[in-house]
Amino acid sequence: MSVLPAGDHAAAALLPHWLSEQDRGDLATVVRDALAEPGVHPVAAVHLADVLTELHVAAARDAVWPGPAARVRRVTGWADDVLPVRLSAAELDSVLDLADLPPALQGVLGGRRP
Repeated sequence: MSVLPAGDHAAAALLPHWLSEQDRGDLATVVRDALAEPGVHPVAAVHLADVLTELHVAAARDAVWPGPAARVRRVTGWADDVLPVRLSAAELDSVLDLADLPPALQGVLGGRRP
């Protein structure tokens, strides 16, 4: 049995952000660069490290269960390299707060696909 987090239960929900291979690579680079900065806040560092983990999990999930993402791509017309990257609100906020986040990636993560 797991315990629900205190406070806003919606904050613990993982929402998919459909990112291309290029988007995922750009996100990983920006997050790694941010984690290398000496002044990164410890809480933000935890969230950013979780983002890197999810990038790896998204690729592994697609390798093991390719069907669900393939169905979404087929319906939407998205390219074959687009995968869902599931982020919590805290993880997303930590990413969107990065100064070096490219505008195109900021738009995709902010809910607007180009």
